[in-house]
Amino acid sequence: MLTSDESNRFIKMRRAMVERQLISRGITDHRVLEAMGKIPREDFVPERFKNDAYSDGPLSIGEGQTISQPYMVALMTQCLELKETDKVLEIGTGSGYQTAVLCHITPHVYSIERIPSLARAAEERLRSLGYHTCSITVGDGTCGLPEYAPFDAIIVTAAAPSVPETLQQQLAKNGRLVIPVGSSYTQMLYKITRIDNTFVTEEITPCVFVPLIGTYGWQQSDPENNHISSRTFDEWDNTI
Repeated sequence: MLTSDESNRFIKMRRAMVERQLISRGITDHRVLEAMGKIPREDFVPERFKNDAYSDGPLSIGEGQTISQPYMVALMTQCLELKETDKVLEIGTGSGYQTAVLCHITPHVYSIERIPSLARAAEERLRSLGYHTCSITVGDGTCGLPEYAPFDAIIVTAAAPSVPETLQQQLAKNGRLVIPVGSSYTQMLYKITRIDNTFVTEEITPCVFVPLIGTYGWQQSDPENNHISSRTFDEWDNTI
């Protein structure tokens, strides 16, 4: 339980993060800014990292996974162009922070996490914060959730070697897919829009994410799948 002083300190850190990391870099979607200005990011990181919750970079959440850089969360969400009636599929629940941002905008959120312990912890965390409508499934995110398709938006929070056809086919008409694609070292963040049966691809920014493990992603045994990041490539490069 946070003291009043600790709570106020995190509120100030949250406001500073929105102003200095998001607005200053061109995030303009008021729904994204509102969500990230209200959601307590410190609740989504391990206790030892709470004071770093609003730092400009990813943080480890265990199991070889990360909570993404705040700017990357904001950028990917903004690219989805969400409305409150949209049905969203998230691949990679992780800590549940990105899930909470999505749920703050629309109640129709479905999320898939391949690691059971992360899925359970994320679900408990989201419920404790009042996000009761999202559905979290343990499974292979590269297969999507065809039983709930089509989706107006799909967000993939891990890097794929190529765009999974399974996910493209689960997009609704005019649906948007945001996904990092590339090697296990560097990727490009893409926004893919479905227009009838045609898919229009837009390059957003170079980036580095943890690998997307699954049938239509990287294989679990791949020795290169050991990177811990989720931030823009320029930000990552400056830390090396």
